[in-house]
Amino acid sequence: MKKKIFVFDTTLRDGEQSPGAKLNTHQKVELARQLEKLRVDVIEAGFPISSPGDFQSIVEVSKVVKDCIICALTRAIKEDIDAAVKSLIYAKSPRIHTGIGSSDIHILHKFKSTREKILQRGVGAVKYAKKFVNDIEFYAEDAGRADNEFLAHMITEVIKAGATVVNIPDTTGYCFPEEFGTKIKYLFDNVPNIDRAIVSVHCHNDLGVATANTLAGIGNGATQIEATVNGIGERAGNTSLEEVVMALYTRRNNLSYFTNINTQEISKTSRMVSQIMGIPVQPNKAIVGANAFAHSSGIHQDGILKRRENYEIIDPKNVGYDSSQIILTARSGRAAIRHKLKNIGIELTQDKLDKFYQDFLNLADLKKEIYEDDLLYLLGKGKEENHKKIKLDLIQTISGNKNIPTATVKLIINGKK
Repeated sequence: MKKKIFVFDTTLRDGEQSPGAKLNTHQKVELARQLEKLRVDVIEAGFPISSPGDFQSIVEVSKVVKDCIICALTRAIKEDIDAAVKSLIYAKSPRIHTGIGSSDIHILHKFKSTREKILQRGVGAVKYAKKFVNDIEFYAEDAGRADNEFLAHMITEVIKAGATVVNIPDTTGYCFPEEFGTKIKYLFDNVPNIDRAIVSVHCHNDLGVATANTLAGIGNGATQIEATVNGIGERAGNTSLEEVVMALYTRRNNLSYFTNINTQEISKTSRMVSQIMGIPVQPNKAIVGANAFAHSSGIHQDGILKRRENYEIIDPKNVGYDSSQIILTARSGRAAIRHKLKNIGIELTQDKLDKFYQDFLNLADLKKEIYEDDLLYLLGKGKEENHKKIKLDLIQTISGNKNIPTATVKLIINGKK
């Protein structure tokens, strides 16, 4: 029997905490609609007490999204919870996400309190929120650095108080995968009522192991992941939604887990998040980077052309791309050249291909990438006697708030400016 892993998306809340990524209400609604198409289970739409704009965004998202749980974040403070309740008034399936620090570092230096008092505040927040909403998620902030025995006690008590989901965050990205997996297993072994709640993992990427930690959490019993599209978020970001989802999908024959994510919407969602938030996706980013399905090495290109699985474990169509990309560079071989030429309706004999390949390499050494127009040029298309030699002599742009933007370009064509 395969086990469902719930996907809790926090792109609109934790992802928005990336510097420079502030979203307005219209943008949040647009992204929420796409997350619904992606089929995430939960959308954390914001932190309503933080600003009137965030409050209104949750209201508007709740009005239009009906197939996902809509979640609002709070601290363990009554005023926060009251704001969350009001912001979720239109939500078909509302969830309040409340909690407090669980590590001694947070308890002593952030709250300047004691374990006993912090536990009381956490339990009190769950009980208060439960008066208004049935679905309550409790986060034990900085659980990654918390004492396991105290953490187990805290989780036991908040489940007694009515928490339906318990979130075990590695807030600072401190844990190694084996360590984090062991922590989750400890909770399953030492929280007597753990079967009454969904165990969720919320990992940050400060040491670059958020995805690995999340998978370790799943392997030790967690059934909800908390992630962001493109892995955006505070500092080094959050667990990347697409990485965990595709890890489970790609290894589905070896693993007993599944998600409801419509994987073919992944690339579209990634592009939308990048464009709206103004945060570029690094080219070598797993799953959604520009180079994720691009091949420039001759050996790899030859292998891909013979059978895609030689060098790809994911079919690009499964995440919304049309196909793999063969990128022509100085490292490309004859197989890739023949493939590209065939795509533009040209087939060469082996002798001609060998000669053409030498011309190709000479040009490729001068350029980073060779395009179809370059191939046509090498074949003599565009080498006509009257072909003009063009050199850029000057390009200058002027802009500002006091003048009309202008641009000047000077070209030298056959020696004439």
